[in-house]
Amino acid sequence: MARPSGVQGGLRLDAHKQRSTAHPLRTASPPEHLVLPLDQHAGAAAVPIVAPGDRVLLGQPIAEPGGTVSAWLHSPVSGTVTTIEPRPSPRHHGAPALSVVIANDAMDERHAPAATSSFEHQSAGQLREHLERGGIVGLGGAVFPMSVKVDAAAAHSAPQVLLNGVECEPYISCDDVLMRERAQDVVLGGSILLHAVGAETCIIAVEDDMPEAARALSSAVDRQHDERIQIAIVPRVYPAGGQRQLITTVFGVEVPYDALPTEIGILCQNVATAAAVARWVRDGQPLTSRIVTVTGDGVQHPANLEVRLGTPVSSLIADCGGYTERMTRLIMGGSMMGVALPYDELPVIKSTNCVIAASALDLQPRAAELPCIRCGNCADVCPAILLPQQLHWYVQGRNLEALETYGLMDCIECGCCDYVCPSQIPLAERFREMKPVLLRTRIGRATADASRSAFEARTDRIARLEAAQRAALARKRQAVRDKQS
Repeated sequence: MARPSGVQGGLRLDAHKQRSTAHPLRTASPPEHLVLPLDQHAGAAAVPIVAPGDRVLLGQPIAEPGGTVSAWLHSPVSGTVTTIEPRPSPRHHGAPALSVVIANDAMDERHAPAATSSFEHQSAGQLREHLERGGIVGLGGAVFPMSVKVDAAAAHSAPQVLLNGVECEPYISCDDVLMRERAQDVVLGGSILLHAVGAETCIIAVEDDMPEAARALSSAVDRQHDERIQIAIVPRVYPAGGQRQLITTVFGVEVPYDALPTEIGILCQNVATAAAVARWVRDGQPLTSRIVTVTGDGVQHPANLEVRLGTPVSSLIADCGGYTERMTRLIMGGSMMGVALPYDELPVIKSTNCVIAASALDLQPRAAELPCIRCGNCADVCPAILLPQQLHWYVQGRNLEALETYGLMDCIECGCCDYVCPSQIPLAERFREMKPVLLRTRIGRATADASRSAFEARTDRIARLEAAQRAALARKRQAVRDKQS
């Protein structure tokens, strides 16, 4: 096992994973109704290919990609489509998203996928086409359609595969449990991705406080007999699991600020994504469920559950014994980068890696905001090597040109700056709110430049046409004069 160098910036946070990892992974109770938003992935929303009243089977496609960057969606149960309508979605903080609602018939009658040969006997192109139909997205939280990244990596001359098992958020343990109990799926997924992109190296990165996961992966690699797969142990520093930070830690290279990892030949996928790849290619099981950590002082019995997409969060809480009297806030995601949920009837979606039923013991106390004292603590811990205090100054003045110069769009919204700020300034929140403004300005500038170029090209074209017409008229008049003379 390789042990890479340290991580730039970041924090060493107290871990709160022991309660949720104390018991084996178990299956969540299937609900009577499942709500499946059509935009639970990055990019364009999927387009439904079923209608109300249709009977669907477990694993049957119910929506197809709505664009180049989009993903398939499959039914997590057998049952009947009751409606297709806007329903509250956790991806939009409870705002409505068009959703397919399915009544579960509790029969789990399976959809038979098309027969395929083993992945070793498929060409890389055939395998990539098959992977696209599995509805698999990045399960680390970004939910970017996996097939798009795979295609981009395959176009590179010397791609490498990096499987991210660095679960640096203090409360999330779903990937740790996955690697402990289903390490063979992760390793098989790595072999499949190597074949799909034509790579010769796959590195599985885990934190140095995951000894059980590391041992399980080592045994799985030995059983797989794939010498291209290696395991790297990285320091337990938050947010070492950030894609760009992990690439720098493992490979010693920095992804350019205006580029993607695939542009430098690195396909980075979460270990849960790799396991989903294995289940789809080996078993014909598309992405219809995921592991969710249910934890926090506000729930009776924290656990990791295998949950069908579309299951209401309230059902997970019930599976874990219900709320404690100390519960004060419900969070989807980690304590550092998660979002507060307005209520617990929202469905589990592809990005739901954790639900924290938080009490006051789980929440960092917040005092009244004070003026910035320019202490520099935020710059010391920033893993993106930014100057948060300068960004905050320019956010207050809405100086978009300076915000672009100082790299606002490179902020990964990890919250490290908030955590160490003695003035209790919600820096990450302010940066998150200003990013769309800067993005709209960029788009507006690009649109204006395109319009200007089009106008100038049209003006030049009209001038050339007019000049050509004047020249033709002059030649015609000269010809008449020559004839008359």
